[in-house]
Amino acid sequence: MSGVQGALVHHGRSREIEGDVVALEPAMGDSTLLTVRVPSAVAAEIRPGRFFDILCRPDGSSDPLLRRPYSVFASDPARAELQFLVRPYGRGSAWLARRRRGDVLDLLGPLGNAYTLDPGARHLLMVAGGVGVAPLVLLAREAVASGRNVVFLLGAADASGLLAAGHLPSAVEYVVATDDGSKGHRGFVTDLVPDYVRWADQVFACGPEPMYRSLRNGLLPLRIGNRPRVQVSMEREMACGLGACLGCVVETKRGMRTSCVEGPVFDMDDVRW
Repeated sequence: MSGVQGALVHHGRSREIEGDVVALEPAMGDSTLLTVRVPSAVAAEIRPGRFFDILCRPDGSSDPLLRRPYSVFASDPARAELQFLVRPYGRGSAWLARRRRGDVLDLLGPLGNAYTLDPGARHLLMVAGGVGVAPLVLLAREAVASGRNVVFLLGAADASGLLAAGHLPSAVEYVVATDDGSKGHRGFVTDLVPDYVRWADQVFACGPEPMYRSLRNGLLPLRIGNRPRVQVSMEREMACGLGACLGCVVETKRGMRTSCVEGPVFDMDDVRW
């Protein structure tokens, strides 16, 4: 595929597309921000929380067999570009992080649902752990553009794993926590949440499941009724992206739900913890 826009192949509610890698930059310690040119119609569909399943293997190889899910960090419909935040956890993500300009990626998406902003919500609290920051950056930009107030909390192991403030709108109040105390609060990002619970109209979170349990335990005694509502993006192995493999099932009060189709965003109170 050339550097323009590739053809779309439709797979029911999703599309398999080719995307050209147009830029790479280091971010958050060992992570990479990967900029990919995609069909402009696809870039225009992106909403905070939706994701793509990316094939992370060389042409002609079947290893690794399964796709890897990546939330969209940024979307620029005018330039027909998306950004993904990639941390090399395993073989697939390490392969993706080593791509170069001009490489072509096989992407399936956009998949899943999105975070929902209540029309009357003016004060938004966002809580991110590590690379869980990706969809919340997109949400923060959308929220600020609509005139809302945003407090953005991010936790990492140390200062090198934090997102540079320049990736967030200047109007965002950005507060960080590190496990070793090298920057910001020493401890977990969820330690910071009680200071903002009564201020927030809505809470949005993305990170590992233990972070959600800690968030829930800290919020429950401080909420008034079920307010503020909390939306979480559940991290699961979403290999097929179509709800067929059942590898990403989340147990909810309404039964078992596939994270790749009926998620990844769920109301915290709806999940069975």
